[in-house]
Amino acid sequence: MTVVGTAGRGLVDDVGVDGREGGGRRPDPEVEPKARRRSFSAAYKLRILTEYEAAPDGQKGAILRRENLYSAHVVEWRKAREAGALAGLSKPKGRPPVDDRDKELEKLRVQNAKLEKELAKAQFVIDVQGKLAALCVPRTSSGMAA
Repeated sequence: MTVVGTAGRGLVDDVGVDGREGGGRRPDPEVEPKARRRSFSAAYKLRILTEYEAAPDGQKGAILRRENLYSAHVVEWRKAREAGALAGLSKPKGRPPVDDRDKELEKLRVQNAKLEKELAKAQFVIDVQGKLAALCVPRTSSGMAA
């Protein structure tokens, strides 16, 4: 009599009633509970479409079997190509790279804002100095005796 125990994910131990191992480890026949959906890149889709369309009628099924695809994939990919969707999928994801001119422009804008603040401070100081000088200058008037 053989007792089957689980030794972890994906493996099964064959252990006899007396505790001796009967055959070592074998693959677990259980199917994974959640199937993963396959995804194909735009370059792969275009390559398969061109190969499929260039093949003679007897070889089209061989291409699908070799790539483990269904004819529905080809039909769907053709529609997407005709709609222009596959050309858009070949673009890299994420933000486009920043141009060096844009970096330089941003740097100059920051520098310009800083210089404008310094200029406003300098104009304020000049105005204050002018008013202070006007207050400190002795007044001489013809009507007053010194």
